[in-house]
Amino acid sequence: MRALFALGLTLALSACAISVNTDPHPPQTKASRSVTPAERTLLEKQVAHAERTFARTMADRDLAEFERFLSVETVWKSGPDGENKPLRGPEAVVGYWKRYFETPAAPFSWKPASVHVTDAGDLAISAGPVYDPSGKRFATYTSIWRQESPGIWKVLFDWGSPWIESTQR
Repeated sequence: MRALFALGLTLALSACAISVNTDPHPPQTKASRSVTPAERTLLEKQVAHAERTFARTMADRDLAEFERFLSVETVWKSGPDGENKPLRGPEAVVGYWKRYFETPAAPFSWKPASVHVTDAGDLAISAGPVYDPSGKRFATYTSIWRQESPGIWKVLFDWGSPWIESTQR
């Protein structure tokens, strides 16, 4: 009886097991493809251009254009002040960020200092300084971009952090 119970239990657990792909030659996916150095350079220039154009939306006070740079899956760590809760989706980001577009002058500006693209060529990271209206650096931003179609990059994640002068570290 115990042997029969053990066999039944073994079969039941086997049926619950997760299947693992053991194919020694899995199909190539976009992630397994590597861009050439020349392609990477071109893609990094595209992302840097997208970042500068995105930043210009703040200077131009153009919230609708700002929104065009946001992925439908965007996540931003610039939620309600003090709560540090991420904003999810363009509607939430625009709803919160519209306050920064309401004054005649931009309350801050940013520009990319570095841009790097993944080997697959579909994701990129950009980071750089954030300046107040007087030109003083007060923060650093980091954005993850996704190429949603050839040459079209959208912000998937955006994180900001306070800038601490090297003498204060």
